[in-house]
Amino acid sequence: MAGWYLPLKHFHLLTVVITAVMLVVRFWWLLRRPAMLQQRWVRILPHANDTLLLLSGVMLVMITHLYPFIPQGARLTQKLVGVIIYIALGFVVLGRRPKPLKVRWAAFIVALLALAAVIHLAVTKIPFSGWV
Repeated sequence: MAGWYLPLKHFHLLTVVITAVMLVVRFWWLLRRPAMLQQRWVRILPHANDTLLLLSGVMLVMITHLYPFIPQGARLTQKLVGVIIYIALGFVVLGRRPKPLKVRWAAFIVALLALAAVIHLAVTKIPFSGWV
């Protein structure tokens, strides 16, 4: 199973890039071309990608044996919290319920910051101190 680590990691990174690009593109469409958000592929692709992102993440956890919510997995716990924040803010940014544009913009910026924090944790492999 360890032989799958590198291809799986690269696949996981690809899905991270796709999810970030799709958030930015869909937010731009929300502002400029809202009809694009009604396209069938636009409603399906992000969910399919995020499912693959989650599954590849779970598989990487199984391969590395680094688990969240234990002292050795502090970085993973922080990444998981960051991803949950990112997802929740994505609902605020792109949700169907009407929200003021200022709220959507604030949620969009904080979602990108949460994603940047997750990426920082993944790259440096150093958990934020005093956090878990």
